[in-house]
Amino acid sequence: MILAADIGNSDIVLGIFKDSELLQNWRLHTVHHQSVDEYEMLVRGMLFACDFSLEDVDGAVISSVVPELTNVFLNLIENLVGQQPIIVNSDLNFGIEINTEIPANVGQDRLINALAAYQQYKTSLIIIDCGTATTMDVVTAEGSFEGGVICPGLLISAEVLFSRAAQLFQVNLEIPDNLIGKNTTDSVKSGLIYGYGGMIVSLINKLAKEIVQMDQPYPTVVITGGLANKLLPILPEVIFHDDLTLRGLYLFHLMNKPVENGKNQ
Repeated sequence: MILAADIGNSDIVLGIFKDSELLQNWRLHTVHHQSVDEYEMLVRGMLFACDFSLEDVDGAVISSVVPELTNVFLNLIENLVGQQPIIVNSDLNFGIEINTEIPANVGQDRLINALAAYQQYKTSLIIIDCGTATTMDVVTAEGSFEGGVICPGLLISAEVLFSRAAQLFQVNLEIPDNLIGKNTTDSVKSGLIYGYGGMIVSLINKLAKEIVQMDQPYPTVVITGGLANKLLPILPEVIFHDDLTLRGLYLFHLMNKPVENGKNQ
């Protein structure tokens, strides 16, 4: 079995794979200053609750955009499975070309998402990840990661609105019954959900136009991330993958796992 960990600014997502099947996944809130021991208690508890034996884990992989937690999880996983995980970085094999000015500066999660989406669809792509930030990345039909767009995430946009506008208050992020709000709550919901969704649709159209101008086929649009389901009903013709990043980490592990005596371990 393979243990995959995606360490993000808001959430840490863990998954257990066996023979390419995602058996179980968990989501933890990211606590930047939590210790190895504190995280280990949580992870061991989750594995125990699902009746997984750590003795069956024979490999692990980490993607992290939180530098202070990278070593925490490196040590944590080494404690759990007795070996160091593969840590995603741009020098390793992604199965795609990274055609940006400084590949090492591209977020690991963006590259992992691109790997997973391209391995499945093998065509030009727009890959959207709705998390702390919303990223929209472009991959060509030949498998070249071209870069993309980074926007403030939906929650960040909502938090700034509530903190800066004295007469507005927090609301649930859900689609209201009508676009025209008859009260402050529904008006704020419309602005956040339809406004943010409209931004994404507009950027999809602009990116697609630029991709076609590169003599590429019209792109397939793939979306993932913890907040994607808030926007799915108002985004046309997008394909939702809840486990895209974990799937990419599993594939990355297969591409980069150690080789012994000419055979994969």
